[in-house]
Amino acid sequence: MSGGEAVSDSRSDEALLAAMALDDEAAALAFVRRYQRRVFGMAKAIVNNSALAEEVAQEALIRVWRHAPVYDARRGAVATWVLTITRNLAVDAVRLQRSIPAEPDELVALGLASREPDPAVRAEESVTTREIGSALRELPAEQRRALVLSAYYGLTASEIAVHESIPLGTAKTRIRAALQKVRAAVAAPGGLSPAAFTGGSDG
Repeated sequence: MSGGEAVSDSRSDEALLAAMALDDEAAALAFVRRYQRRVFGMAKAIVNNSALAEEVAQEALIRVWRHAPVYDARRGAVATWVLTITRNLAVDAVRLQRSIPAEPDELVALGLASREPDPAVRAEESVTTREIGSALRELPAEQRRALVLSAYYGLTASEIAVHESIPLGTAKTRIRAALQKVRAAVAAPGGLSPAAFTGGSDG
């Protein structure tokens, strides 16, 4: 195909994707030029680092090209699909930067291992950790995951929404409900102060 076709914006997003599925490089270039700013903007908003956002954006657009053959318009608009891919990659990049060691349920199963290396501090916190772990295990799975991602991994409600593929409002509700239940369970006489679990930001 000629280079002139590569810069044409006359085709719809769906038409460009269909052509990309057939390895049409001109369509791919036109698609990238159409979406690169939005994809980079989404990545930058999540990772808050220009260099990392560039990497995320590049990988997102490559993934769009690779998965063009399986795009299904019935599941949403092209823009929604592209930006969802971008958000997922950006959140993964944030998680790697924060060195998240395990999935939330794995952390609970391991007894919510302390991130404090001092053995004396670990000994002081052992009872607290057991009580919190016990309270968490009583929560519904989706609430447990949301609270651990918030309180232990420091993810915001927005990041949790993307990570769990749920609406932002649902993420906030799960965090709030889980926090209330854990506080109630561990704030009994002789238990923890309600301040033991403060939760993450709802940003």
